[in-house]
Amino acid sequence: MANIKSAKKRIRVIDKKTARNIRVKNHIKEAEKAFLAAVEAGDKEEAAKAFQHVEKKLMQAAAKGTFHKNTVARKISRFASKLNALSAK
Repeated sequence: MANIKSAKKRIRVIDKKTARNIRVKNHIKEAEKAFLAAVEAGDKEEAAKAFQHVEKKLMQAAAKGTFHKNTVARKISRFASKLNALSAK
């Protein structure tokens, strides 16, 4: 355990940021699962709505530093290609 006041504060700040990151990642996982379920079901309208939602959540996470921007870009690209493949059918 830290003895210095500033070190104690850093521990508190890190705990808050860790909790926030976990919350954000859980929301993203739920959104990704909803999108993939819509794609598997073949529902184009629901998949398009879910894609917009997951894209928004990923971009917000990248803006706050939870995910790296290139990681987010890669995920969005892969989801977009799945959506386009569904629309092409």
